Amino acid sequence: MLLQRMNQTFPFHQLRQEVGRLFEDYLGGVDGGTFSGTRGSPAINLWEDGDTLFAEAEVPGMNMQDLEVSVIGDELSIKGQRKECCTKTEGATYHRQERGCGEFSRLITLPCAVRTDRVQAVLKDGVLTVTMPKAEEAKPRRIEVKAE
Repeated sequence: MLLQRMNQTFPFHQLRQEVGRLFEDYLGGVDGGTFSGTRGSPAINLWEDGDTLFAEAEVPGMNMQDLEVSVIGDELSIKGQRKECCTKTEGATYHRQERGCGEFSRLITLPCAVRTDRVQAVLKDGVLTVTMPKAEEAKPRRIEVKAE
């Protein structure tokens, strides 16, 4: 406990944390998620409910015109560009600028095949929801067990 308190007040502790975050941000692009250098941005939840897969992505302040959503094979691609936060107010001094801007791209491998002709994307309250009906071969089916 004492060591933890010392680390929090030690002047180089904050520097160590910042350098670690910079390395993580820099290497974060390896998984396909880059949004001003931030790993896994925008944040995405992927789940299934019966015969449908759903993906939700956080894209506050964006319009559908700024987004490109596609499904190719077993991969969901979400690309976009946030322009508004890149403009700086003239004469202002920024003390922190953490809201990402610029281009981003996420490529998510889906757990099963989907009907690409029936995929829908809806943007509401800064959340992009992609609805992907499962392909027939991906849906569970009951197998009749016969006695011999």
